[in-house]
Amino acid sequence: MQQPFLSRRRAIAALFASGGAAFAAHGTAMAADEQQQQQQQATPMPVVIVTGSRIEQDSFDFPAAVDIVDAARIGDTQMRVNASEALAAVPGLVVHNRENYAQDLQISSRGFGARSAFGVRGVRLIADGIPASMPDGQGQAATFNLDLAERIEVLRGPFSALYGNHSGGVIQLFTREGSGRPALEGTVSGGSDGMRKVDVNAQGETAGVKYLIDASRFDTDGYRDHSAARRDQAFAKLSVSPSDTSRLTITASTLTQDDTQDPLGVTWATFQRNPRAGEIDTTDPQTPQRALAERYNTRKSIEHHQAGATFEQRFGQDRLRLTTWAGNRQVIQYQAFSRGFQAPPTHSGGVVDFDRDFYGADLQWQAVRQVYGGKLSTTAGLEYSRSEDDRQGYENFIGTAFGVRGALRRDETNKLSNLDPYLQTQWEGGPWVLGAGLRRSSLKVEVSDRFLANGKDSGAIDYSKWTPVVSALYKVSPQLNVYASAARGFETPTLNELFYSAGGTGFNFRLQPAISRNVELGAKAKLGDNTRVEAALFQVRTDDELVVETSGGGRTSYRNASETLRRGAEVSLDSQLGAGFSTRVALTLLRATYETPFGSVAAGSRLPGVPRANLFGELAWRDAGGRFGAALETVASSKVYTEDTNTEKAAPGHAVFNARVQARQTVDRWRFRQFVRLNNIFDRNYVGSVIVGDANRRYYEGAPGRQWMIGVSAQYTF
Repeated sequence: MQQPFLSRRRAIAALFASGGAAFAAHGTAMAADEQQQQQQQATPMPVVIVTGSRIEQDSFDFPAAVDIVDAARIGDTQMRVNASEALAAVPGLVVHNRENYAQDLQISSRGFGARSAFGVRGVRLIADGIPASMPDGQGQAATFNLDLAERIEVLRGPFSALYGNHSGGVIQLFTREGSGRPALEGTVSGGSDGMRKVDVNAQGETAGVKYLIDASRFDTDGYRDHSAARRDQAFAKLSVSPSDTSRLTITASTLTQDDTQDPLGVTWATFQRNPRAGEIDTTDPQTPQRALAERYNTRKSIEHHQAGATFEQRFGQDRLRLTTWAGNRQVIQYQAFSRGFQAPPTHSGGVVDFDRDFYGADLQWQAVRQVYGGKLSTTAGLEYSRSEDDRQGYENFIGTAFGVRGALRRDETNKLSNLDPYLQTQWEGGPWVLGAGLRRSSLKVEVSDRFLANGKDSGAIDYSKWTPVVSALYKVSPQLNVYASAARGFETPTLNELFYSAGGTGFNFRLQPAISRNVELGAKAKLGDNTRVEAALFQVRTDDELVVETSGGGRTSYRNASETLRRGAEVSLDSQLGAGFSTRVALTLLRATYETPFGSVAAGSRLPGVPRANLFGELAWRDAGGRFGAALETVASSKVYTEDTNTEKAAPGHAVFNARVQARQTVDRWRFRQFVRLNNIFDRNYVGSVIVGDANRRYYEGAPGRQWMIGVSAQYTF
């Protein structure tokens, strides 16, 4: 890498040191009593959201499908490594832990994002108001810090168009605030396949400064062959109120993964033989039984650092908010091919090496007025973000040695930027809540090619589109709301999707953005004091859908397809059953098809990577004092096609059952927590995720069989 990692860590540390010195004189200390907190949590409260309308609002009165995943579901009985475990309870989402920490989670919302070969696209990721997605819509869920998460808000449907370049939805994580007396907590957890994690965090409030600091290390030997990983994360958050009407929050985070092994996908025959095994490299004459991933030593190293600040000033009910962020991401990835074996001479090599700087700002003005006997809330904003990659590609062999960096094959600079104005307004009066919004979503891509031996790939392209949203909610009664919303969505190719044209040549500037027309009808009902039901029907028509053209060895090229149609339904139910029992059910039905043929793909073919049905169910119990709890869970999915023609073997449907037990104790200033979890109780073999369109038919990524986890934590309040 060109720039030392140490200098960036020192810069982030200096930021916090200067922030702490500047705000040390403000405010007074606050105390929090655990018993009072438990009483407040037990009191029925409205579920308040900010995702969607950008202002605090009861989710029951918001005209969109939006779910809250609380801190208990995120962390009480999980190792807090993958968001997939917590997000499984959200309808409309399909979140797969690929058992491959080199490629991150696979997340799709109403079918958007299912084609992503790695990382998250088609779904906007945000953490504490800071985008975790780049300007092109590509993001990494691994950057979320789950140890300190207070809640995750998940928005699906038309309103996601107001968040920019994507189509499927928004996943926004909020970390908790430091408060009360200083406290120090340590957690140790472990499980099957060598999983182990140590986490230490401190929080509190001193001299008006609220602080939160966390550091963790996670290791795993991996369920699949060649899938070991180590992940180090750190996070810090400072909050201060310079005045009674203003607030400043500063966050910083780091993620480090060195030589994370990539097990790759396997063929159906290999999966049936052994779900843990890697695919055998049949092109290696000297060691014909050697796995492809081992031969090329496929792996990825990641260094990700970022910091952000949000300043908010209130003027009565009005509010001005400025959010800024900056960071650096460095990646070295070794893929499973090399020139002379699987790639043409024009190929850019099997080693990816890039150094990315990114930054941005979001300025918002929110105004509240009384208009025509109702409340009118308006948000006007301007968001700018930019990323710049210094990117090289190399052969991944020298002589007869594979998995080592060889000759230079690519050398270029990639620049992405967007400047998006947006306006959103909502009027609430009597039984009506009416809303409208407009955003000009844009993306500018610039490529400066310095490696000219295989031709010049320099160029630029601009994408832009106005994305309007309209909505209406009617309060039939205090217990029943019905709503409708509609929008036009805009989804550009990501930088990763532009990288390669068919045949392994350079940038594919011919790709066009996908344009979607999205409508949703929904109802939200309260059945008595203890049960809430939400349901939504939706339809999305998309022109120029972006689809996988060919994928192999970790490299994927894309093309624009014909019109697609997504029609589906989501239903969720939460109920307190009495005697400490509760239940949650989340069901998604989705028919996603190509409406017009293209190439060898017939009209009516299913979109690959998208199950027709997905179900989460849970029956939980907790004693009156909150000291003990237990639950049974089920997660089920229908079959998933692996490529566009639907002729290859589909990943079969599956249903797995999980169980968990937890306990907590308080002794003087100490608080202790323990959990035990058993996943896939009946030890089912199933495909956890698929690599869409793999050229070598290595579509399948096996999920773990029976898997156990155990964790203990202790917190001391000073």
